[in-house]
Amino acid sequence: MLKTRILTALVLLPLMLAALFLFSAAAWGGFSWLIVLLALWEYTRMVKMRLPEQAAYLVLSTLFAVVAWFGHWRMHAAVHGLALAFWLLLVPLWLAKRWSMPSGARAWLLGWALMLPAWFAFLEWRPQPTPHDALTLLAVMGLVWVADVAAYFSGKAFGRRKLAPAISPGKSWEGVYGAVVCAALYVALVDHFGWLDIRLPLWAMLLLALPLTAVSVCGDLLESWFKRSAGIKDSSALLPGHGGVYDRIDSLIAVLAVSNALRVLGGM
Repeated sequence: MLKTRILTALVLLPLMLAALFLFSAAAWGGFSWLIVLLALWEYTRMVKMRLPEQAAYLVLSTLFAVVAWFGHWRMHAAVHGLALAFWLLLVPLWLAKRWSMPSGARAWLLGWALMLPAWFAFLEWRPQPTPHDALTLLAVMGLVWVADVAAYFSGKAFGRRKLAPAISPGKSWEGVYGAVVCAALYVALVDHFGWLDIRLPLWAMLLLALPLTAVSVCGDLLESWFKRSAGIKDSSALLPGHGGVYDRIDSLIAVLAVSNALRVLGGM
């Protein structure tokens, strides 16, 4: 399993980097939508949409993305505010209450609330195919990867107290602490090299690392709860050794949505 996981990662990472640094704006928009669409398809399976409804949902979502792209749409400040409320208030409450999976119109809205702000963030963090914009988005995504790896190894080495045993028994508070420390070190590093073009002092950037790491953990836990509710181990088998696309981007979609909202609403 570990060998398969590593081989898949060795294929995915160069593909992502090539798309990030080499694709035109239109190609990046299509590539990032493909990522989101695959995750959205996996989500429809979790909420047990029937095939006709599933097809209609994915087609309508894609039509929206096409219209948004050609219409040069960007998320309104009010929608960014709703995205913040979703990830900072509703998701922690969802995890605390362990609400069941929605169906019907609520399932449609939840899927869009999860995925669409992340797709707009993909576009808005990387508006032009320049090394500067690509590096900025890579720095944001890197925070998620660093926190995820640090949480895994910290949890393995020091994990004692379970974070959310009813949702994801393998996660521990010690893993979270390791993720916070490494995320702060990472932010200091990328700030030193100027990868994040954000007009904030270092102390403010370090303070932002804490809620973004918490949001990353919540994104992971929420998807774990969805899988547990649906009675499945992985969101799909699209990525050998890794599960599905949603498995890989569960934390990323949360951090992208929140970081982009903070950027826009804070004028950064």
